[in-house]
Amino acid sequence: MAVPLTAFAVGAVVAVLLGVLGKAHDPTLSGTTTLGFSTVLAMKTVLSVVIGVLAVGQVVGALWLYGKLGIAAPSWLGSAHRVSGTVALLLAVFVGYHCLWSLGLESGTYGHGEKVPTRTVVHGVLGCVVFGAIVVKVVAVRSKRAPGWFLPLAGGLLFALLIAVVLTSAGWYLTEKGWPS
Repeated sequence: MAVPLTAFAVGAVVAVLLGVLGKAHDPTLSGTTTLGFSTVLAMKTVLSVVIGVLAVGQVVGALWLYGKLGIAAPSWLGSAHRVSGTVALLLAVFVGYHCLWSLGLESGTYGHGEKVPTRTVVHGVLGCVVFGAIVVKVVAVRSKRAPGWFLPLAGGLLFALLIAVVLTSAGWYLTEKGWPS
């Protein structure tokens, strides 16, 4: 139990530190990019959809690799699973940076007195927790001493959090504004 408990403790510290940074930092667009999209939000929306698709692919790939789909996994699947997981992680770090740097962790009211929407607060908190869950998942993948239940739990938790973050950001944006330009 030492490995899972330590991983969850370190993940919690990472999540809290990101939340503190998000609250303490004055949001700015300086140091951000749109990758050619009209706004940072538009760019984050598209990349978040890609992250969501990759997360679904990660779950399907893991189920396939561990023989839970009843179909033999092809020899290339392990490599594809690792590469797509790495791409999802790198995109999540890129999007997370842009969230915290350009928007911060919003709660309560904006500077002009308007109440911050609940969706925004939930998204920000979940976004910080995702990075704690990433730490837990990396430990679960790399540890040789972790119990057998730890990796599926860590992967399932990370998947659920990623989907919640995508739905509270990209899902909202696509519903309200449509596909970004």
